[in-house]
Amino acid sequence: MMITVPSQKREIKSRKIAHGGKHMKSDFLISNIPTGKLNAVIKPKWTEKDNVIRFSVTSDGTTGGEWITRLESKGFRIGSYAESILHSKSFKLTSGITYEVAVLKGKYFSDSNRITKTIRKEAKNLKFSTPNTEVAPLIREKFSDKELKAMGLYWIVAMHEPIEDSDGDPLLLSADRFDDSSWLNANYDDPDNKWNRSDGFAFVVSQVSNP
Repeated sequence: MMITVPSQKREIKSRKIAHGGKHMKSDFLISNIPTGKLNAVIKPKWTEKDNVIRFSVTSDGTTGGEWITRLESKGFRIGSYAESILHSKSFKLTSGITYEVAVLKGKYFSDSNRITKTIRKEAKNLKFSTPNTEVAPLIREKFSDKELKAMGLYWIVAMHEPIEDSDGDPLLLSADRFDDSSWLNANYDDPDNKWNRSDGFAFVVSQVSNP
């Protein structure tokens, strides 16, 4: 009989966890609009500066269970651990809240210093706050895998308050492109957990209630 020690269990779990509109013709020409003014006409879905990606998402009162149906209907896959988080009583939702999100790219940190406690500390120094859990599925729905690739990321991990699974292990939801599929997954959260350069870490800059 093989006995799995806690550290081995976490490693095994981490590996397991990780594991058409119509075309419309434009009614106006933009070829003669200067680049500076073009961004005012066509607002990009995200911006990036100094390895920090920024964008906004708005909640609409979708429950965790409803997110499963909603994402799967759009071709996204839900990991089993992510599904347990969405069904958890700890999954918090709001309606009509616009979150201004900041994603610290993995390469913002050195390879030796890209650990959870350092990432959270840097976010605090930048005056970023802990996101609500619903930010993760909102991010997953907002961006295609092609767009994640354009950002240079495989995963965007929402750095919300961790939610425990049935084993009592703390997990974080993430939007990721993995194994040629689009996923909402879950990742093991630990203060000393090391991350990759291709990971991104989502925090909230501000949130505004929309009447």
